[in-house]
Amino acid sequence: MTPIRPESRQKAASQEGKILLALSDLKEGRVKSIRAAARLYAIPYSTLHVRANGQVSRVDSRPTGHKLTQLEEDSLTEWILSMDSRGASPRPATVGIMANILLAARGGYPPPTVGKNWPSSFISRRPELRSRFSRRYDYQRALNEDPKSIRQWFTTVQSVIDENGIQSEDIYNFDETGFAMGLISSQKVVTRAEYYGRRSLLQPGNREWVTAIEAICADGYSLPPCVVFKGKVAIAGWFNENLPKDWRIEVSKNGWTTDEIGLRWLEKHFIPHTNSRVRGRFRLLILDGHGSHLTPQFDRIYAENDIIPLCMPAHSSHLLQPLDVRCFAVVKRAYGRFVSDLARRGYNHIDKHDFLVDYQHARLEAFQSTNPTIKNSFAASGLVPLDAERVLNKLNISLRTPTPPSSRPSSRSSQFTPKTPRTVTQLFKQASMLKDLLKRRSNSPPSPSKTILDQLIKGHYLSLHNTALLAEDNENLRMANEKMIKKRNRSTKRIPCAEGLTIKEAIQLAEQLDQPEEDDGVDSHAEVELPSQPIMPAKRAPPRCSGCREISHRINVCKNRYI
Repeated sequence: MTPIRPESRQKAASQEGKILLALSDLKEGRVKSIRAAARLYAIPYSTLHVRANGQVSRVDSRPTGHKLTQLEEDSLTEWILSMDSRGASPRPATVGIMANILLAARGGYPPPTVGKNWPSSFISRRPELRSRFSRRYDYQRALNEDPKSIRQWFTTVQSVIDENGIQSEDIYNFDETGFAMGLISSQKVVTRAEYYGRRSLLQPGNREWVTAIEAICADGYSLPPCVVFKGKVAIAGWFNENLPKDWRIEVSKNGWTTDEIGLRWLEKHFIPHTNSRVRGRFRLLILDGHGSHLTPQFDRIYAENDIIPLCMPAHSSHLLQPLDVRCFAVVKRAYGRFVSDLARRGYNHIDKHDFLVDYQHARLEAFQSTNPTIKNSFAASGLVPLDAERVLNKLNISLRTPTPPSSRPSSRSSQFTPKTPRTVTQLFKQASMLKDLLKRRSNSPPSPSKTILDQLIKGHYLSLHNTALLAEDNENLRMANEKMIKKRNRSTKRIPCAEGLTIKEAIQLAEQLDQPEEDDGVDSHAEVELPSQPIMPAKRAPPRCSGCREISHRINVCKNRYI
């Protein structure tokens, strides 16, 4: 049913429209006087008269019940946006604390405070702010998101492609990703309306780790995967006739990839599957800087097979690696959905065979030839087509703190101020005094002078607000710095103990270690008798040959050194 608007609201909305039409006619000259316009549109003369003199409507005017002034709210909004740009978005409770700091800066006693629900109402009436759930973001990633290094990376990619004539069909990316076989991710589910909080979902709970090695090409082709299981030998029960015959299975002691597994994958998997698809002479392989990808054996195989490896900058794979940008997220989301479906059907254990079957179906959603996910991942990482700006536009966090504006008054305004205002109340009093002084000297001060004065006063207001907010930030940074100093000064001595200790016992042992050792029966202040024989410095051992280990008294070359 359509909601019924109260009669007073309908009348107010209708009258506001008539007022706007009347003001438009007066401005355009279609109506000569305010009284004639009021009579024409059936509007009260007093209402139209005050509106024609510049008074805004009640709907558009700011309510009088706000704790903070408009300038204080603008300063608080600028502080929130600044913190958000540095990856430190404040919580609603923190916004309330900063609002109380601005109220305390007025100088009254006791200072007023905002209520518990004030931050939510403040956010709702500011269109540039919105409350959202946060997500974890690694500091090292943000630290390495330097536009300069990313531009250098794309310059290197462009030069490698141009110098070697690499076509887009010969650009590959490979990486590893891990799975806990029986764990599912958080999902949006439909549950009872009266249930409060997040709903629990059953899962098999098998935490055994599995690694999948995937490789994709810029033209949409994906190599068969290589799956690394935890174990010492392969079990026949893992394999099924329905599994693709070109998949590769490896085993390791913990389910992680090793240098040997990576080397075998390159020789026996990547090279045979891509030799028949080479368009030019060279293949470009985009990879991260993991240690298993940078061994001398890898370099030798790369050179023998005309493969050019290109490592991305550290901690930037979430931006520059196609598999991390799109493909792995799709595969993991699909695999979690299949595992949760098995749990709903009462299947309470996922083994290696079940993983292979579910992973086969999950990877079809990202690695099908008809699916544009692979091509979109190369485009989103700025590789094919080469576009650095597409990646740089994602950098929305800057770890460097912007320089705060100066709170010192300008020379032009200081000459009218007998005393520098320190609080908002003092500034308001001196601004009123200055305006009264101008009115007494001239009945109607010039409009440009009044505009400049208003801007100076507004700037001083904002400076005082920023000073209060920055003072709180500096205090927090100072406390953090003191905490780090205390952390660096902590003792690193080891306490010898075969069993556990209480705090009291550990402190007593640490104090015993700090005490100097005393020799029994020996006076520490007594004179120590010097030995009769002079103490000779220790002699250095004669040099030996690195090959035969014979003592050599002269520099010569031994024939056994290089054997």
